[in-house]
Amino acid sequence: MYGTGRSIESGPMSLEPDISLLTRHVLLAAFALSALFGAIVQRTRFCTMGAIADVVAMGNWTRMRQWALAAGVAVLGFALLAAGGWVRAADTVYAGPRWMWLSSLVGGGLFGIGMVLTSGCGSKTLVRMGAGNLKALVVFVVMALAAYATLRGITAVLRDRTVDRVFVEFDGPATLGHLTAAAGGWAPAPALAAAALLAGGALVLWALLGQGFVGADNLLAGLGIGAVITAMWWVSGALGYVPEHPQTLEPTYLATRSGRMESLTFTSPLAHSIDWLMFFSDRNQRLSLGVASVAGVVAGAALQALASRQFRWEGFKTTEDLANHLAGAVLMGVGGVTALGCTIGQGLSGVSNLSLTSFTAVAGIVAGAVAALKYQGWRLERTP
Repeated sequence: MYGTGRSIESGPMSLEPDISLLTRHVLLAAFALSALFGAIVQRTRFCTMGAIADVVAMGNWTRMRQWALAAGVAVLGFALLAAGGWVRAADTVYAGPRWMWLSSLVGGGLFGIGMVLTSGCGSKTLVRMGAGNLKALVVFVVMALAAYATLRGITAVLRDRTVDRVFVEFDGPATLGHLTAAAGGWAPAPALAAAALLAGGALVLWALLGQGFVGADNLLAGLGIGAVITAMWWVSGALGYVPEHPQTLEPTYLATRSGRMESLTFTSPLAHSIDWLMFFSDRNQRLSLGVASVAGVVAGAALQALASRQFRWEGFKTTEDLANHLAGAVLMGVGGVTALGCTIGQGLSGVSNLSLTSFTAVAGIVAGAVAALKYQGWRLERTP
């Protein structure tokens, strides 16, 4: 049954308008939630690269606790959706049977180095674009092209012939919940709930118990972004789920490029955005959840920047600054696709699934970022 109350038996042609309308609802909801995400990031200065830099340079863990709170809320929120039967935990884009440990480590390391060179990850790039930063526009274009090449071009061949061939394959999804169920002989639902309660609860407690952490902006960043990630899972996995598509007669997740349930991520969608803009007139082009999310983040950040009078044009001041941003954008595009996600895609959306690949990618991103920050500090100490 679909929105109009007509059944499958009434004929596939009568269902097509319902599918089209439902797809528009999914895209509009994704745009709105992404705009909220962009506004929150612009308001609270939420930034994974900034959080790592604060710890390395000043020993300040406030923004890292923002990230931990967001991740914890996303973990608990996804588990709640799965336990309530609103989404199918095994159908997410992060729930494949392969633990891509080498791809995620190498790609994550490249991404971490790149985001230090550009002073922010893919999502932060979009937020800065919305606030008038022209450097971010350059990063967006270069990162999108590098990501596209790593999806389908020359670096895709290199990725496929090297790191993607090293993995550990399980009988079921490579997530902590499903592996716990398999190891203990438990049903997937209670095992997922238990693993999520332990992991998500620990992250939330660690964040909230930080001295001086509880405040309006910190809570907005952690709770708000975690809630947006959870809501995106519902939009993609519940609102956009069709148990039997009238054309394929198979289960379908509408408006997704992967054909599986998706949440926020900002590497491949940048490439898809360039593709959609360049081939807009091609009838085979379809607006996807990821492209709608990219537009939403820019719009939300722009509205918040204008409302708070923080919108200002900013460009490159030196050739070295331009070179760093170009190199960093390439590394983020190549690394993000190789790692199967970015600081938001793997760091929050993937972690909310308790995916082994996501945890490995986060470790790679942190290691790459710390190494790059240490190198920058070393250079500054030796610069006259």
